[in-house]
Order: sequence, then structure tokens, then C-alpha cells
Amino acid sequence: MDGMNDPAEQDWGPFGRALFDKPSARALSRVGVVDVGSNSVRLVVFDGAARSPAYFFNEKIMCALGAGMSETGRLNPIGRERALNAIKRFRLLGQGMGTGPLTAVATAAVREAEDGAEFCAEVEQETGIKIWIIDGQEEARLSAQGVLLGWPGSYGLVCDIGGSSMELAEIDDGAVGKRLTSSLGPLKLRDLPGGKKGRRIYIRDTLSSMSQRLGPQNNRLFLVGGSWRAIAKIDMLRQGYPLQVLHEYRMSAQAVRDTVKYIAAHDIEELKQQSGISTARISLVPHAAEVLKEVVKTFKPRDIAVSSYGIREGLLYEQMPQQLRERDPLIEACRFAEAKDARLPGNGKMIYEFIAPLFKSARPERVRLIKAACLLHDVSWRAHPDYRAEDCFDNATRANLGGLKHSERVFLGLALLYRYSNNSEGTRFEELRALVSPKDEWDAEVLGKAMRFAAMLWLKKGAKLGRLHWYPKKKKIELKLSGETAPLYGEVAEARFNSLAVALDSEPIVKR
Repeated sequence: MDGMNDPAEQDWGPFGRALFDKPSARALSRVGVVDVGSNSVRLVVFDGAARSPAYFFNEKIMCALGAGMSETGRLNPIGRERALNAIKRFRLLGQGMGTGPLTAVATAAVREAEDGAEFCAEVEQETGIKIWIIDGQEEARLSAQGVLLGWPGSYGLVCDIGGSSMELAEIDDGAVGKRLTSSLGPLKLRDLPGGKKGRRIYIRDTLSSMSQRLGPQNNRLFLVGGSWRAIAKIDMLRQGYPLQVLHEYRMSAQAVRDTVKYIAAHDIEELKQQSGISTARISLVPHAAEVLKEVVKTFKPRDIAVSSYGIREGLLYEQMPQQLRERDPLIEACRFAEAKDARLPGNGKMIYEFIAPLFKSARPERVRLIKAACLLHDVSWRAHPDYRAEDCFDNATRANLGGLKHSERVFLGLALLYRYSNNSEGTRFEELRALVSPKDEWDAEVLGKAMRFAAMLWLKKGAKLGRLHWYPKKKKIELKLSGETAPLYGEVAEARFNSLAVALDSEPIVKR
């Protein structure tokens, strides 16, 4: 991996050196992608750390290009006009944002319509934007790559549902394997003859054939697509789930079955009002729910994860060199945030090295959260002091970050909350407490209070803060201050060190 032979680049272990400050990575810093789907046309502009970009701009127009195609074989004429107008707008927006040429792809409706090529030619003539019509297997590959953007090295089955099609793709150790496409999109199912019984037979037969071609798929099922996210929203509503973040939301097979029944038993308009799902999307949910129920029944996944990343993110992943793909998206995003917003970029690494002895037995998945917290510990300093702690918590739990389970979001947010506050009473954490274990809650408090103390030893980049030793059996925490740090150990620093000792149920010992 680039730079890893240099001892100076090995300080962060497997995370290596941040790449976003290299020219090759900066070239990816603002990328515009247009996704012409069967139901919606969307522009996404990515910006920020190359490995974990922020959504600089995101706009969707529900055009329903694929509506009525079963009867006419052509794109919905009203939808076609709306899509053209949307792309004209997107071209101007991209120019204003400095994206360079927009990358545009079209999926099932355009590739199957008699006038699909004609529509693409009209778009290119009117806007200069060339739309690449991709086949079902390529759509499956790009969607799977989008999942890999957020879950590098993951394995399982990616299921991407659009308006007119549904794709399946294997991923294993960061690579895309077998790919299949089908006509199980809700727009097509809505026009299928035979009513509910006819749809059920068609869905079951189609998935049975796909299962035979793919073989056993009992690992994780990744759900990609707006209809799946809408069903996940309804599942959150049904269960009273406290964190309204769809990415990395987990469902069990039983939860899917219960939610499908819940959708069937409730009025669609009522569900729309309660969930906030758009009219165009909610109309497709009942048919999509029938498909999801059968997907879960057919493949029997061990767990189910919702992905907000899909074909658009897959197009971005396509442009990344392999060395960038291998980076941890969470760590890269936090490094970028520190470089952009912290008062002393590089201080996060110093603090991590200083407090690391408190977490000697931490597992790798916990170590990455500790590193992430240290990188983010000072990025919210501009917030009003009275709200800084809660601002940190809200940012971590609600931010568009990849590579974070919901429980990890809450852990990270709680650690940052304790970085600025001595307790969590009366904060939004109380609403989310059920998402973390008591042990995780305690670990987050210790981490936050350790960062809160370490931040008092403010020195230039590369300075040595001193050394911490924790003896849990002896119930002692020892602080050895370096010569340049000793004068910084004033009354407030002492109070914060004592607070850390209380959290550890240990006696504080200071050696100068």
C-alpha cells in the first residue's frame, strides 16, 4: 500500500496515511452523477474526503419513466418530459458547482423502452450529457460496488430494487461475484395480470430460478433502493425505533415478515402521513413488500442491512484506485473533518497515542472507534459552549458516515458528548440508550473523559503529552507528565484527570 514502507507512515497501523491530501485523491473531491431510473431521476454531487465523500448536493425528481411500459413499450411521455427538464437543470447545477462533466447512467426503463435510445439522443442534443445505458448485470455490479464503498471487504448478497427491475449480486471479501437481473420492479409488477395471486406465483418462480443460479446465500442481505428504504422506514415506525438513520439499519427475517403484514393491514395514505414517505414512493411499497418477503424466504439471510449507497456510489467507487478502495471510510472521513475543522489538525493522533494505554484490551472494531473519536474530538469547537456536547452527539449519530453500525454511531456520539460534558443527563442520548450495552456506555464515558483531560495539555503538533498507565487490578491510574507538559497541569486539568479516575474507579497518581 502506498507509503506503508515508510516508518513514519506506519504510526496508524493498518489505517496508514490519509490519502485525501494527495493530488490523485483531490481529483475525486467533487464528482457529479446522474442516475436515470425507472421511477426517479437523481443528481448526486460528492465532495470531501475521497474515500468517504460527503453528499454536497442531492436532488431527486420522481418522473416514473417506466410507468405504463407494459402496455405501450415506450417511456411514459410525461415522465420523459420531466426527466429531460430535470437533466437540463442538473447540467447547470453541475457547472455552478464545478463538478466537471456529469456522469449519467440509465437503467431498466430506458434500456427496455422502444424509444430509450431516442430519449438519450434527445438529452445529449439538448444538454451535451451522454447517458450510458447499462444492462442489468452492470447495474448489479455498480450497486454492489456502492455497498463496498460503505462496507469495504464485506460479504453477502446485494439486492437492488428499482422501478422496473431487481438485481442480485454476490460480494465476497470486497469483490463482486455472480450477478443476475430480473423484472421484479414494482412498476412492472403493478401491471402484471392475475392480481395478487398472479404476482405471488411470478415472484416465487423468478426468485426460485435466481436462487438455483446463485446457489446458497445465507450471509448478510444488503438492501439497496428507494422502495427497500421506504419499507425500512415503516419498520422503524412499527417498532418505535429511536434513531432515524436508514443506512446500516438492521432487520431480522421476522421483522420483515411482521412489517409486510403491517403494510398490508394499514391504509397506504395513513402510512404515508406517519412515515413521511412521498406519494410516488408509497404507491410502490405494497408490491415491493411482496418481493422482499419472498427474497427473505428464498435466501434465508443471517441478517439484513439497509444500504443508502447504491449505483451512484458505485460509479464513484469505480473511479477510485485500489489503494484508496482499501481505506477505512470512517477513518478517512474523520481525518478529513479534522484537517478541515479542528483548531490543531494532527492533535487527534497525539491524543490517541496518549490515551491508548487505557484501552489495551480493546478489540480492533473498538480501536477504530477510539481513533475516530480522537480525530473528531475538536471539530465542533465553533459551536456555542452551552450546546457543544449535544452538537457533537447529534453530528456523530446523524452524519452521513459509512462503516458505522447504529450502536457504533451512538458509542461515538456519546464519547464525543463526554469530551465536552461531565454527564449525559438530559441529553438526546437518553432516547438512544437502548442501542448500546451498559459496558459500551461505560467505555464511551471513559473515552470521552480521557479526551476531555488530554485536550487540556495543549501543545504543538508532534509534542509528547506525557504517559498514562492504568492498573485496573490495583485500581490506580498514573499520569507521568513530560517536562514541557507539566506547567499545563493546572486546576482545571487536575479536575478533569480526577473525573477520569472516578469513571475508572481508580486512585489518581501524578508524577511530574
